[in-house]
Amino acid sequence: MGATSWVENFPGAITVCDRDGIVIAMNERSVQMFAADGGRALIGTSLFDCHPEPSRSKLRELLETPRTNTYTIEKDGVKKLVYQAPCMEGGVFRGIVELVLELPLDLPHFVRQG
Repeated sequence: MGATSWVENFPGAITVCDRDGIVIAMNERSVQMFAADGGRALIGTSLFDCHPEPSRSKLRELLETPRTNTYTIEKDGVKKLVYQAPCMEGGVFRGIVELVLELPLDLPHFVRQG
């Protein structure tokens, strides 16, 4: 398996932006998920142009003060987990990685001890 083939074929959407909010990478699932917005043509464009408020402000905040941001959404009967985290390279903040995973609506939850 190649170093990046698993990322390209991962069933969750992986989108990466740089410190200015410019999309620099998308895996195939991300391209499919954002097909109506341009798909692969979104690489090189600003995330600020395709997000309404309050998402724009949240993105700006994450770029200014790198930290994780995690939440779930439901749209058209599909529940998704959105996980946004700082993209670090050599200990230097380079942007944000967003991972989006589809979740079953009846996702079990387990509390484990020790």
